[in-house]
Amino acid sequence: MSDAANILPGLTEDPSNTLPYKLACLCDLRDKDGRLLLLHRNKEPNKGLCSPIGGKLEMALGESPTQCAQREIKEEAGIDVGIDDIRLVGLISEKAFEAKTHWLLFYFRVMTPVEVVDGHMDEGELRWHTLDELDSLPVPNTDREIIWPMVRKHEHSGSDGGPGFFAIHIDCTGESLSWSIEQESPPNPGR
Repeated sequence: MSDAANILPGLTEDPSNTLPYKLACLCDLRDKDGRLLLLHRNKEPNKGLCSPIGGKLEMALGESPTQCAQREIKEEAGIDVGIDDIRLVGLISEKAFEAKTHWLLFYFRVMTPVEVVDGHMDEGELRWHTLDELDSLPVPNTDREIIWPMVRKHEHSGSDGGPGFFAIHIDCTGESLSWSIEQESPPNPGR
C-alpha cells in the first residue's frame, strides 16, 4: 500500500476516497513604504484570518499561474499589473490542509510599488500592514510558522537584491505541522 493510504484515517488508493488537489496563487503586493497588502477574509477558506490576495487558477480555461495572479490582483485590488512586474518567489504544497484539500500555491511578488485604497470587497477587507505586524495578526498557522518566515528569509536574497526563491512542502496531517524545504535560491549552505 502507498504512503497515501496512511495520510488520513480511511484514505486509501481508491480514487473516490482521496482529497482533491487545488491550484492557487498568492499575491504579495507592497506600497512605496514597503507595507504589505492583506485581505482580512470574511469567507472560507481562512475565514476571520488575514492572507495575501489571490485565488484559484481557472484550470478549465488553461490559465497560467502568472495570468491567475494578474487576474486576481485586478479583481481583488482593482489595479492592472503587467506580467513583467510579477515574479514567482515561492511554491508551496500543502498536504491535507484542514483535512479537506491538498493545495499547490504559487507565491508571487509584485516587483513595483502599488497604490491600493484600503476598503471592503466581496472577500473581506483590504488593509496595509508592516511586515512586523504579521506576528500579531490572525493568520493561518501554516503562514505564521512556515510561509511568512520563508518570505522574510528570502526577502532580499535574489541576485538582483530582490526576493530569492523557495519551494516548500507542508504536511498538515499530524497533530503538528511538519515541513521541508525542497529548493531555495540561493541555497542555504546549512541545509
